[in-house]
Amino acid sequence: MIAITGATGKLGQLVAAALLAKVPAKDIAVLVRSPEKAAALAAQGVSVRQADYRNPQSLTDALHGVSKLLLISSNEVGQRLAQHQAVIEAAKSAGVTLLAYTSLLHADSSPLLLAAEHRATEAAIRASGIPFVFLRNGWYTENYTENFASALAHGVLIGSAQDGQIAAATRADYAAAAAAVLSEPGHENKVYELAGDVPFTMTELAKELSARTGKTIPYQDLPPEQYRSILLGAGLPAPYAEIFVDADLGITQGALHDESHDLQRLIGRTTTPLAVSVAAAF
Repeated sequence: MIAITGATGKLGQLVAAALLAKVPAKDIAVLVRSPEKAAALAAQGVSVRQADYRNPQSLTDALHGVSKLLLISSNEVGQRLAQHQAVIEAAKSAGVTLLAYTSLLHADSSPLLLAAEHRATEAAIRASGIPFVFLRNGWYTENYTENFASALAHGVLIGSAQDGQIAAATRADYAAAAAAVLSEPGHENKVYELAGDVPFTMTELAKELSARTGKTIPYQDLPPEQYRSILLGAGLPAPYAEIFVDADLGITQGALHDESHDLQRLIGRTTTPLAVSVAAAF
């Protein structure tokens, strides 16, 4: 039995769909806080199991009979480590034999603020003794394409990434990689640095957006303080504004660039081109 946490989230839904194309539905379980949100998966024969990070027993019960588990990192920044540790402990108690975790690109050396909880989670998984797979995901292309509305409204794309290279890939690309390691043998204790095949800069992203819309939408690089101020003025909570600014500064240091092509090898095809992702956003 293969189980997925966070299966009703944006990435989790795609992993479940990718797995359904590879293994029978009866061999898949999803751990969710609200089972009603997974009704579509239940209708396909997937086992839907209620589990809550705050209830360790619910996690252990939900993992009964599970041999492979994908721990999709929580979206509650600042609370991730405790939540992940609860899953790791439950996995060990339940006898899970492979624990895959969606980490962050170059988590062991990344300068990004987001890396700290991922590093700590990787360490906790290693300490558990459970055979693991670390899927160190790079940036999602959707981090940009899902937020084009502001650029279109103001006629400019802003940030503080300068001309840093961003080797992003789509959620579907990363989901396909997760499905591959869960459904195929030979991935135990492997660390994969996952990123898009063809990196882009923010200027190149702006050019692609301009080409798609027929309007000239330039990229304006801003000092970090000004970018932070604009994000706060737009209503973004301070902790998240800090993460966005920090990510752009990390981009200037190469934190979201990678040339390993691990992702391409895992999914057996090239990653989704930027032009395709931008077109899909419309």
